[in-house]
Amino acid sequence: MFKKPLAPLLSLFLVCNAAIAAEPEMATFAGGCFWCIEPPFEKLDGVISAVSGFSGGQQENPSYNDVASGRTNHLEVVQVTFDPAKVSYETLLATYWRQFDPTDDGGSFVDRGHQYTSAIFVHNTSQRRLAEASKKALGDSGRLGDDPIVTPIRDYESFTAADDYHQDFYKTHTAHYKRYRSGSGRDQFIAKIWGAQALSRYSKPSDEQLRERLTRLQYEVTQEEGTERPFQNEYWDNKAAGIYVDIVSGEPLFSSLDQFKSGTGWPSFTRPLVAKNIAQDTDFKLLYSRTEIRSQHGDSHLGHLFDDGPEPTGLRYCINSAALRFVPVDKLEEEGYIEFAAHFE
Repeated sequence: MFKKPLAPLLSLFLVCNAAIAAEPEMATFAGGCFWCIEPPFEKLDGVISAVSGFSGGQQENPSYNDVASGRTNHLEVVQVTFDPAKVSYETLLATYWRQFDPTDDGGSFVDRGHQYTSAIFVHNTSQRRLAEASKKALGDSGRLGDDPIVTPIRDYESFTAADDYHQDFYKTHTAHYKRYRSGSGRDQFIAKIWGAQALSRYSKPSDEQLRERLTRLQYEVTQEEGTERPFQNEYWDNKAAGIYVDIVSGEPLFSSLDQFKSGTGWPSFTRPLVAKNIAQDTDFKLLYSRTEIRSQHGDSHLGHLFDDGPEPTGLRYCINSAALRFVPVDKLEEEGYIEFAAHFE
């Protein structure tokens, strides 16, 4: 009996399975104004894209004005394309339920009408099963009180993308977006039901995701409180203008305007860019106490704080390059940090 060589068969098996694992999937969610539903998904590791648009009606290619007027049966939705090997549909569902009031059957916060009601549009039987289970679990939790969850789970039929103006609105119209969110009552509801932390755009991925995303040194520094070598790291002598963000969570930490050459071989700063994103702790690893610096949302070990810095603060935030990612000034808007552009004017 002829036997095929094992190696080619094994290679074919691995290639085929890799192709299957890499196949992206889609999920479609309605939760009121799509400006507010899009960003939380877009920031999840494993999400390829999150596009604002319309689903649920019969009219082909509806415009924003058509839907907003209430003349169609479409709902404002966000269609998410994701890599199931990196982020699960269950994670998408958990993110979705934390963005709106699922007990409101007349709209969403200040936006009233069918077009602003909520719905989960499922693309297959697996999504329906998971969506129904998550809806039941949320209802059983009592988190929303005695009010029933009215969000329907519907079969997906079609999707029409909204015009460019309505895509990435939180990046292109940051001030308007923030005023709208707060003024609509959405932020207040989320903070009340889920806690203020749920409003943060910055969060810590799972350990599995971190091990996949970070280099060995980045993981050792941020997760195991390691220290990189002085003068042999990426930013100790960086002279470009921009901001430094947490390599884990993306939260803004320091500005190049506050960076100085300390002679230590590590990037050093006189103060944080966003003070609330810096947490302090005490460690005794060298048998004497030092002030450890960690990121607030990512809980990353960053470095240490000393009182031998220059004016105006007299402080030295001594930080590991491996804990940071540098965003140059000309990339601030593109990467969602447009609010810090004025810092360099």
